[in-house]
Amino acid sequence: MTHPLVPQILNLATPVAEDLELEVVKVVFHTNQSPPILRVDIRNPITDTSLNDCERMSRNLEASLDAASVIPDAYVLEVSSPGISQQLQTDREYLTFKGFPIKVYTSSPHQGQSELNGKLVRRDEKSVYLNKKGRVIEIPRSNITSVLLDEERD
Repeated sequence: MTHPLVPQILNLATPVAEDLELEVVKVVFHTNQSPPILRVDIRNPITDTSLNDCERMSRNLEASLDAASVIPDAYVLEVSSPGISQQLQTDREYLTFKGFPIKVYTSSPHQGQSELNGKLVRRDEKSVYLNKKGRVIEIPRSNITSVLLDEERD
């Protein structure tokens, strides 16, 4: 279950990441730790996510969180990259993960959304196809910035 502060944290983290030309992939708040751990996974849509990207995001996000007083008590902020294993890039990966839940991120809204979720149907030269609630959606590859495995929907 998602911690109730995660949507508020995501609302703060997303514009911070966009200002740094990064994307927020996932936010998790582990309150079973002492102090609690706020983990923010980011990615660089242009190149591999670097340690420098994580450091810049950490500094800027920490300042925004402190200014907004979203988290009242002490916590540890961890900013990292989710790793290459979540991103689908090769034909082999698309074949291997057929039927798996994915997130497709687009450069401009597709059917009103920049993030689409569903199960991977296939990829061809022009499009990626995903099944969303029994309906197949075709997304042009030219509009796709990334396709990630959606571990939350397993």
